[in-house]
Amino acid sequence: MRIKYAVARNKRKKRILKLAKGYYGDKSRRLRMATQQVKKSLTKAYIDRRNKKREMRSLWIVRLNAAVREYGLSYSKFINGLKKANIELNRKMLSEMAIKDPQSFSKIVELVKKNLN
Repeated sequence: MRIKYAVARNKRKKRILKLAKGYYGDKSRRLRMATQQVKKSLTKAYIDRRNKKREMRSLWIVRLNAAVREYGLSYSKFINGLKKANIELNRKMLSEMAIKDPQSFSKIVELVKKNLN
């Protein structure tokens, strides 16, 4: 008795076309084009999940630099002062504080300034 692949083939096609749903033109309808685009899309998604982390960190650094310059410091001096003051807050929390809680951020900046001298 020979083995037929219809069930497995249909399952595979259905899975790929489901992932390709919403793609432009034939990329959402034709199996070969859908397969190529799904593979490319999944690769891009994997890469961009890592790039997102880089982009967010650089955004926090830009925000911190802008916030700290109001107090007459540069970003690098601020980070150096944080290390000397043994303040272990990450850049995300610091940038959130600078935006949402400027009073406590200014207190941190004062501590940093004391430790820089």
